Amino acid sequence: VQLQASGGGLVQAGGSLRLSCVVSGIMFRVYAVNWYRQAPGRQRELVAGSASGGNTNYVDSVKGRFTISRDNAKNTVYLQMNNLKPEDTAVYYCNAVTNSPWEVRGAEGRGYWGQGTQVTVSS
Repeated sequence: VQLQASGGGLVQAGGSLRLSCVVSGIMFRVYAVNWYRQAPGRQRELVAGSASGGNTNYVDSVKGRFTISRDNAKNTVYLQMNNLKPEDTAVYYCNAVTNSPWEVRGAEGRGYWGQGTQVTVSS
């Protein structure tokens, strides 16, 4: 199983980035896919998720700014990030898991992981 994330970079506050994660080795369409992030000195945080049925969820701090989407034909999950803030600076990781951590207690942190992509937002 491989998850290959890309799209990170350096952007000014208020700018946008689009992260992509191509997944191989699993039946992508039946998995929940998520984006986590981890900032220096902080715990990993679940940011956004797309369940296999299409439901999406977001942590409160990114609601209205971030949009998660998936293309099952391309085995790819995206995270469109708009109006970025310095506090969004972190390494972003994509994740694929059979049970959505937004719906199943104990599912957070489980599943398959990508290598991470750095997002840096300057003020």
